[in-house]
Amino acid sequence: MLKFIIGIIPVTKKNNQQIWYRKARSGKKVPFIAPSVRFNTYQEQCALFIPNVKEPINVPITIKAIYYRPDRSVIDLPNLNGALHDVLVHYKVIKDDRCTIVVSTDGSRVAYSKSNPRTEVEITESDYECWEVKKKTMDDILLVTKKKRLRKVYS
Repeated sequence: MLKFIIGIIPVTKKNNQQIWYRKARSGKKVPFIAPSVRFNTYQEQCALFIPNVKEPINVPITIKAIYYRPDRSVIDLPNLNGALHDVLVHYKVIKDDRCTIVVSTDGSRVAYSKSNPRTEVEITESDYECWEVKKKTMDDILLVTKKKRLRKVYS
């Protein structure tokens, strides 16, 4: 188990995103979405609170986070979780935030604390494993399609 506290106001990544442009090889401008300045600042400030680990966690885990906000404004819990997971990936606490590693966020919630905004994070190993993605071949896809057609004709 790994427990730590991020002692700054939790923010989301998805609010106030910026649309930037980069040039493609063809010379066209291609738009992409960049995180807000506020999130970038939050991510930089998190460096003071993130624990050092020998290597990124690469096993199924549950991340429980309690976000203490200084106001009672409405905020999306999934967006807060997404921002925290991105910060953990950025600082190499976890290898990735895909469903084979972060299998659950059970117990995460938003709370109020005007005098002490923070994020309390608890990472525990999970017994649950996400499914393994099976890559289908073209033959598998065609076989399924043929079976479906046969059922429709003869049913």
